Amino acid sequence: MGTSIRPSRALFAAVMIGLGIIGLIYGNSALIWEPIRKTLPGRPVIIYLCAVIEIGTGIGLLLRASVILACRVLFPFLLLWLALLKLPGLFLAPHVMVSWEAFGEIAATSAGGWCLFAAHAGAWEEWHLKFAIGESGIRAARLLLVAALAMIGLSHFVYHDLTASLVPKMDALPPRLDLPDGRRQLGGRGGDAVRRLSASRGEPRGRDALDHHPARLGTAGRLHAQDQGDWTEFFISSAIATGTWVVADTYRSVPWVASGEAAHAVSPG
Repeated sequence: MGTSIRPSRALFAAVMIGLGIIGLIYGNSALIWEPIRKTLPGRPVIIYLCAVIEIGTGIGLLLRASVILACRVLFPFLLLWLALLKLPGLFLAPHVMVSWEAFGEIAATSAGGWCLFAAHAGAWEEWHLKFAIGESGIRAARLLLVAALAMIGLSHFVYHDLTASLVPKMDALPPRLDLPDGRRQLGGRGGDAVRRLSASRGEPRGRDALDHHPARLGTAGRLHAQDQGDWTEFFISSAIATGTWVVADTYRSVPWVASGEAAHAVSPG
């Protein structure tokens, strides 16, 4: 294992491995692949293949000898995930905010994968995909993240009740606050709200890592079928967070107060 692996890349890799393990354990859509028609021939094979890709690329990111190959596979994989599973929702239901949120979540993860791809490009990419690698590729990934975070942020306003319900009730947190409509309060578990929204919107939401922390899941470490949604939500939340961290790492050489070209400097990692 290379000594230069940054924590952001290591955790991003760990999350990919976790997503793959969830897919192999449950052997179904794991909520991630819900847009794939259940009547599609070979659907289980596709799901297992995706799980294997996630595990393989996650391990590959942790090994210096295989990082280039892992990036070559993971970034296109994330783009296909985004284009085939999330982009159609924007055209089929552009008026439904959850479609934009779903796209934004995977776009944020893809931005992290893009930064790794741009920073660890091989000779083939330098010859054929020069626009998508190096500093230009990293800057494009930053713009993708900006758009993704805007989509996710807006969804918190649109689904403010659900967002509030996902904040756990903890003594360490400030006192709960009433929302403007007075119907809900910050705190409590959001599982029921997530399921109701899933039924009404057609896709599970609520990527709150606090609410979906594994310590809350299962009994004595066992994975139960009813926990599948929580585990998946946890790993998707983590994918968004670590993907964003990977992008943030490209700003290491940028001063805290910078403007002009200095603010656009790139630190490949």
